[in-house]
Amino acid sequence: MSETIGEQSSALRMATFRLARRLRAQKSDDTMSDPQFGALAALHVHGPHTLTALAEREKVSAPSMNRTVNCLEETGYVTRETDPVDKRKISVAITESGTAVVGDTVKKRDAWLSAELETLSADERDVLARAAEIMAVIATR
Repeated sequence: MSETIGEQSSALRMATFRLARRLRAQKSDDTMSDPQFGALAALHVHGPHTLTALAEREKVSAPSMNRTVNCLEETGYVTRETDPVDKRKISVAITESGTAVVGDTVKKRDAWLSAELETLSADERDVLARAAEIMAVIATR
């Protein structure tokens, strides 16, 4: 008897969750939390943000993002810069060392996943490539 849609969705959710957890464990700075890396990666990809905009992007409260940014600032991964036009506005920007941590972490995660994919057959890798395309469609809806 085949699985129901509910059973399939549950199995996919759990497998995705476990894989994401394994990938998140691969990072170049083991002291950095997942929310800290998420904020740092957002700054790397999207450029400087105000604290409020960064909190909205990461779907957390402004006070929570402030704590995250404080930790990243203490480690030298981000700086706060005053807007030259509106002195009341502060932007959070990634530093060179923050950019290096993001790059090193991405390389580490890609290397781990590549090593895992090498243990699979060509057919299994093809199935996962197609699944990745479908998951990307679902994620953008």
